[in-house]
Amino acid sequence: MNGAHDLGGMDGLGPIDYEVDEPVFHAEWERRVFALTVAMGFYGAWNIDMSRHARERTPAAEYLSSSYYEIWLSGLERLLDEDGLLTRAEIDARVTALRTEES
Repeated sequence: MNGAHDLGGMDGLGPIDYEVDEPVFHAEWERRVFALTVAMGFYGAWNIDMSRHARERTPAAEYLSSSYYEIWLSGLERLLDEDGLLTRAEIDARVTALRTEES
């Protein structure tokens, strides 16, 4: 593999920042993204390898500038769109609605 998701052993990426006793989820939305991804696996439209591959297909610049669960969300959205369960337009409309509610 030679992509943004496979950086093991590369130099120049800076130190790894880690938290002592780091929580699995830093925010509720991260927990929801993880739960939705796992739940959709039970739907049967894709398996764990397909889910991982969807995350790995996130464009490099987006992948490298995203948090762990933002990458999971990107992969989930990609699978939902590709399998015809939601369109990109439906996903974008929901994101816009949620942002409007927060304002």
